[in-house]
Amino acid sequence: MGRMHSRGKGISSSALPYKRTPPTWLKIAANDVEEMITKAAKKGQMPSQIGVLLRDQHGIPLVKSVTGSKILRILKDKDSKFRLILVESRIHRLARYYKRTKKLPPTWKYESTTASTLVA
Repeated sequence: MGRMHSRGKGISSSALPYKRTPPTWLKIAANDVEEMITKAAKKGQMPSQIGVLLRDQHGIPLVKSVTGSKILRILKDKDSKFRLILVESRIHRLARYYKRTKKLPPTWKYESTTASTLVA
């Protein structure tokens, strides 16, 4: 295939790493990386600048290998946070109903940390 904006038919392109797993020497968790990305985005940095920042200052070679998704996808992921809010509000409504009908003790309280251990 020829190039779109030039006459060349070159074959040079960037090479992605063969291994898709994070390096063994990298000790940063995926949640920490996502927090770093959102903080940098709130400062007004573009995704490419965020990648350079993570590579140079924090030693994260490839964000996708650590988090499972690219920087732009992490920044665009507002839907899952919204759905979590909807699910938690549904849980609170049901809890209010079950406390009123005496199927739950009146001292029962929903906590997201205990819920994640019950599901996992």
